[in-house]
Amino acid sequence: MKLADLEIFVVGNPPPGWGGRYFIFVKLTTDTGITGYGEVYAAAVGPEAMRVVIEDVFERHMAGENPENVEKMFRRVYSSGFTQRPDPTLIGAFSGMEMACWDILGKAHDRPAYALLGGVMNERIRSYTYLYPMDHHDQTEFWSDPDAAAETAVEMVRLGFTALKFDPAGPYTMRGGHMPSMADISQSVAFCKAIRAAVGDKADLLFGTHGQFSTAGAIRLGQALEPYQPLWFEEPIPPDNVEEMAKVARAVRIPVATGERLTTKAEFAPVLRSGAATILQPALGRSGGILETKKIAAMAEVYNVQLSPHLYAGPVEWAANIQLAANIPNLLMAETIQTGGAFHMALIKHSITWEDGYILAPTAPGLGIEFDEDLARANPWTGQGLHLEMQEDPCRYDAPNGFAGGAAD
Repeated sequence: MKLADLEIFVVGNPPPGWGGRYFIFVKLTTDTGITGYGEVYAAAVGPEAMRVVIEDVFERHMAGENPENVEKMFRRVYSSGFTQRPDPTLIGAFSGMEMACWDILGKAHDRPAYALLGGVMNERIRSYTYLYPMDHHDQTEFWSDPDAAAETAVEMVRLGFTALKFDPAGPYTMRGGHMPSMADISQSVAFCKAIRAAVGDKADLLFGTHGQFSTAGAIRLGQALEPYQPLWFEEPIPPDNVEEMAKVARAVRIPVATGERLTTKAEFAPVLRSGAATILQPALGRSGGILETKKIAAMAEVYNVQLSPHLYAGPVEWAANIQLAANIPNLLMAETIQTGGAFHMALIKHSITWEDGYILAPTAPGLGIEFDEDLARANPWTGQGLHLEMQEDPCRYDAPNGFAGGAAD
């Protein structure tokens, strides 16, 4: 069995766009006719440029190879161009196709991918979601309205969620870490206070940021949030400075989580060695795929660190996250777009089961999903923006900082 063909789908995500502006899916086909699907979560270049990268990685390093040889193909890509260092674009391209290889192998053996990785450890996978506006909420004002967030939190707990994420701490900008404004600190505290009062101890609070703070600014904000006992303080400073993140972890009595923008074990290892985080959040469409992330999980296990696979992408990365989550012993929870997301679930024909706050480990072969190619083709991405983008303007200290959460526009 050899990898023979590649097809790429760049799919526009309809409004409100939870999960990003578009998704990049790949389909690999073997010379025996078995197909596998994956998803690329790498968006430093536009999707058409990324399409060329994916095609080059496939033709140069994977075409004609047995899909069983994941390790060999990873080393080819990791070493491409005499690099042997983490490259998020190249590894992102490989990550999606690596998932597709596991989808193929599972189908070839009529077993879920996790069965080929050591079997099932977690038959029910705790999941969490962002707090998104409800139909009656103002879609713009929601992100700065603690009472509206608390109302959504109550509804999510009613559905069964036991962990809820929100990120009211102001803008993330291309300028790097900044000192938060006092207004943004006050708003963050107000969100924690309102949501904690609304849900009590029925749900963990997950405080999201996007690496937007300086070290001192992250410490100020984190210490202000401590009375509300968040389960984590997510990526409080830019992810490229591990030692500075370790300073935040030592100064704040909230577990630090990071990893959505890191790729391969080479970037996760310093996080573990330095104590910069006690929760890792790899995004499998960027981190190297399923096998590489299982290695990251094994490294984390040695440090008594748990994993919570990140998801701000489409449903195929979600499916890969679930296969890993079903397999590893140090799972904390897995991110979910609401209870699966309307468009997300339609793209995989509702082939993943979310139930009472948990995802049930799939029993179907491969990634356990049925991908709707017709729906994917009917929704091509025609825009110009990247999957997510940082603003150029700096943080405001004299006026409110407008911030639309994870909204695409």
